[in-house]
Amino acid sequence: MTRIRAEPLGLDELIAAVSHPGAGGIATFLGAVRDVNEGRSVTLLEYEAYGTMAEAELERILSEIAAEIPGVRVAATHRVGALRVGDVAVACAASAPHRGEAFRGCRLLIDRIKERLPIWKREHGPDGPYWVGWEDARCAGEHGHEAPRGHAHGEEPHGHAHGDEGPHGHGGAAPPASAGA
Repeated sequence: MTRIRAEPLGLDELIAAVSHPGAGGIATFLGAVRDVNEGRSVTLLEYEAYGTMAEAELERILSEIAAEIPGVRVAATHRVGALRVGDVAVACAASAPHRGEAFRGCRLLIDRIKERLPIWKREHGPDGPYWVGWEDARCAGEHGHEAPRGHAHGEEPHGHAHGDEGPHGHGGAAPPASAGA
């Protein structure tokens, strides 16, 4: 299964990946594109990833959680490309003998994906496109943006990005230059 991909995501393949006779509980999570983020209208999201690095990091996350919670199996996929409001951006599933462990595994999975995957999010709205979760230090505060908001100057973005709860990317890695502002 390709975990980082441009094709639409669903839960069926993830549920199949974590299902087994001893799984008494299966918890799932779908992260969908919403129409407002931090009070600003959103019409489109673009996700970009360092594909091989993202796949490798996701594999590490899956292995860590399986080792931390006995009996838990986890699976996830993340979409890249242009997504409209309502499209699924990330899908997660976790199974365990009991519901508590399944819920815990699913929660750990989405939290770690958002914290660690080298995937960047660019929001589009009435004010134009901007990278989420980075601030260009060369003009901090100059345009009324508050951290961690980005802005579009036609320059290459700096920093990393994505997410509601915090950055979704790797330790300061910049969004891909191919998707410059």
